[in-house]
Amino acid sequence: MKQVLAMGEALIDFIPAQRDCLLKEVESFTRVCGGAPANVAAAAAKLGGESRMVTQLGKDAFGDYIVDTLQDAGVDTSCILRTDEANTALAFVSLKADGNREFSFYRKPSADMLLREEQIQPEWFSNVGILHFCSVSLIDAPIQQAHRRAIALAQEKKALISFDPNIRLPLWNSPAECQARVREFLPCADIVKLSDEELEFVTGKNEITQAAAELFSGNCSVILYSMGKDGAMLLTPKGSCTVPNPDVQAKDTTGAGDAIIGALLFCLAEQDITKENVNEVTMEQWQAWLEFAVDYANYSVMGSGAITSYPDRETFIRWKQQMQQKG
Repeated sequence: MKQVLAMGEALIDFIPAQRDCLLKEVESFTRVCGGAPANVAAAAAKLGGESRMVTQLGKDAFGDYIVDTLQDAGVDTSCILRTDEANTALAFVSLKADGNREFSFYRKPSADMLLREEQIQPEWFSNVGILHFCSVSLIDAPIQQAHRRAIALAQEKKALISFDPNIRLPLWNSPAECQARVREFLPCADIVKLSDEELEFVTGKNEITQAAAELFSGNCSVILYSMGKDGAMLLTPKGSCTVPNPDVQAKDTTGAGDAIIGALLFCLAEQDITKENVNEVTMEQWQAWLEFAVDYANYSVMGSGAITSYPDRETFIRWKQQMQQKG
């Protein structure tokens, strides 16, 4: 089995005790481990895959908690570095009645932003099948150059490069700066994860088929397109498939997008899919993997937080079987 290596921010999400109110109105929060790349690593590990997290945390209690949480999920944390130059990043979240979120970030700077390219070691990539990253760490900080080195090392190993823009505009000086940086890194990606809310901002197109045609003219060979309440679509140069959401009651959508890409990357890694053989995957297989990933993400929204809501494989398969029996 190949390894999923996730790189970027790992932080503390403070989840509100109150729902359907503005962030300034929330009176108390619950601490959970978060950060999109960390969530993806945890999802892949909880499903039984091999995953590794590359980031930098502060030498503080929050950093200790993140390492402990990822280890408990089965993630290899040997490449998580620690520093006393800055603290571990924090994010405060408010939840609307429909489960959608509003964020306020504390990272000026945070420890992950100070991860430098010379700290990225070639031996970390010995068994990597997929490198996954997001745009939060592509800001003007040392971690951006660390990402460039990691991408180069992963490409040398013929690993798939997975990119989820995961737009968080409050972390950027301007929307234009964020858009330009995302578009700069898009050509590096073999797999691109997009949401319906991000499509036009990221690609300049308002139809996924138009965006796909342009993305497929570069390195991209797989697009995972999440459509909120309408489920998800997966597109390749060979065709596309769509999976609707199962009938579940959403409590908290935090980490749902990470759950769907994490589950899909697990499926690829489990079958040792790399850049050299990804084009041999049939649409029937993509359909089955997409259904698996969509169901995994929907299981997660019934709980609170991200990693804490991700089931292990046995629990998830048992739930899927129960859903199928209900018809």
